[in-house]
Amino acid sequence: MNDDGAIGTGSQAEGPTFRGIARLALDAKGRLAVPARQRAALANGTGRVVITADPSRCLLVYPLAAWQPIEARLMALSSFDERIRALQRLIVGHAEDVEIDAAGRVLVSPPLRAFAALDKDVVLAGQGRRLELWDAAAWDAQTAKAIAFDANDLPPELSGFSL
Repeated sequence: MNDDGAIGTGSQAEGPTFRGIARLALDAKGRLAVPARQRAALANGTGRVVITADPSRCLLVYPLAAWQPIEARLMALSSFDERIRALQRLIVGHAEDVEIDAAGRVLVSPPLRAFAALDKDVVLAGQGRRLELWDAAAWDAQTAKAIAFDANDLPPELSGFSL
């Protein structure tokens, strides 16, 4: 996170990398003002982003160029498996192309706001190649859960991992 609390972005050579959190507010029409320091990286020259649902009940926000291979890979999976079909319905079915307006805002549609229970106070959290958009209270609950984990019950992938 930058000194002013804005989410930072990484090198443009490999695509943007989003880090940190920003506490923001949706306006009465459901528009989110994207913090100035990440607008260009998020728009990635197209002025468009993709917002979709995540099984964790937050929204995922991708630069259009980062979203396209994810969608292609997901849709290439066999829809004969009900679990895959359910994820395709959730993630691709909810995906919306959204334009960043001249004021640097994106409109979060009513169905997506309802899915993630977004009201006014929200958190935009950097997650590498994407951002997550959370209801502020849900984000606080996720954070509390994350810091209360049992260190003896970590996934094997984290064995030997150190910060």
